[in-house]
Amino acid sequence: MVKVIVAERKYDASHLLGQFPTEKDYDFLIEEDCDVYMPADCDLATQADCDKDCSSCQTGMDEKRIVLKFRKNFFTKEQQDMAYAGLRDAATESQNRGIAAGPRLGSLGNREWVTDYEYEILDQLLKPAQNLFGEDPIEEIRKKHKERKSTASNRARVWSIERVKKENFKFDEWVDSVKNLPQDEAKDKAEYVAEKLICATTYANSVHSGIAGWFDRYPRIPYGRATSYTRDHYEKFKLSYPFLQHLAKGFKELLPWRYENQMKAASKIDPGYLVPGTPFTTITVNKSFRTACHYDAGDLNEGLSNLLVISNNGNYKGCYLVAPEYRVAVNPRPGDLLLINNHEVMHGNTQIELMDEEAERISLVCYFREKMMELGSKEYEDTRYQFVEDRRHNKEHPDQRPLWNGVSEGMWLSDEWYEYLEKRLGTEQLHKYHPESIKSGSLDEFFA
Repeated sequence: MVKVIVAERKYDASHLLGQFPTEKDYDFLIEEDCDVYMPADCDLATQADCDKDCSSCQTGMDEKRIVLKFRKNFFTKEQQDMAYAGLRDAATESQNRGIAAGPRLGSLGNREWVTDYEYEILDQLLKPAQNLFGEDPIEEIRKKHKERKSTASNRARVWSIERVKKENFKFDEWVDSVKNLPQDEAKDKAEYVAEKLICATTYANSVHSGIAGWFDRYPRIPYGRATSYTRDHYEKFKLSYPFLQHLAKGFKELLPWRYENQMKAASKIDPGYLVPGTPFTTITVNKSFRTACHYDAGDLNEGLSNLLVISNNGNYKGCYLVAPEYRVAVNPRPGDLLLINNHEVMHGNTQIELMDEEAERISLVCYFREKMMELGSKEYEDTRYQFVEDRRHNKEHPDQRPLWNGVSEGMWLSDEWYEYLEKRLGTEQLHKYHPESIKSGSLDEFFA
């Protein structure tokens, strides 16, 4: 029997974002086959006249309102072992997991976090707010943070080691030197600190996490590509295919509407960016990593994330997945299947206890990255990659400079790129991906 839970309400758990959940944040622990749904989306009049139990009503069990589906012992031992061999090494030390990596305490290696206190002072200098009682706003902020000056900000920035050292910058001494200056002058100095002494990159606590599969473009890497793990260890990565293909079958069986949505999206991209026989482009791999409460981003909204656990020996306790907004937790063990709406449902883990020195808990999040639909064919994206690399290595390029990554503003609308693409893939492909490149005099010929 599959237990069905339709939540009576959705709780406000916003205070838990970036924090680790505990046993206080759930009322029911799921350890057997179970489906959990958000509250039924019925108006008050319908609810008043209804005598049905939501858990036995199709309105209550609406797939569009799924929280999670859990099934015990879904994968064979062989499938698990192959997935462990194929994916385990994708999890490397990372500082890119944002709030999921948990509260920022102390320092990030030898780099100091910018604190809430420091940001509040800077914000006051950048956009002065007057105190209604005529008190000094800076001193009020100091009083407010007297006992917790060291609390790192959720903005997740660190101070620049080199610049802070070079300028012998001490924040409180600097505040004392600028707080009584004319407003415009104080603002200019605060802008300098914010822009020059604070690193622009956001960081998170160091955890063991990585990605396998394929990834979409972003400004610094403007082409679709295999992740570094998949590129460098493709034969090893392929060992996970039977596991991931069996997962896809479970997804189709249990959530057919969401599966079909994801397959439709998958059909719109080059199959070279998919795990064969699945609607998955990407797998996040976490090793013995307790996540803080967060929502996932980047996955297909009307699809679903799929969360699995594999292990070398299963010798660990805890690390329940908690959905605090619905007061439920799940204990996924190796071999279990967990389909969870990570995009809409806040989730995080309780404490993990590894029972021996060798024990590992590897969690896998398998999904379809929505921005993959913005990519061209694999051949086209590979050409974009080669264009960037050729520019980067061209010492005569007019944009060349030390440590240049080959990327510059407006490059994808340049004659340089159009000529490069046409030479390698032909005029037809150039016009397909860049109709703006067609000269006005050749429009009639093109449409003919």
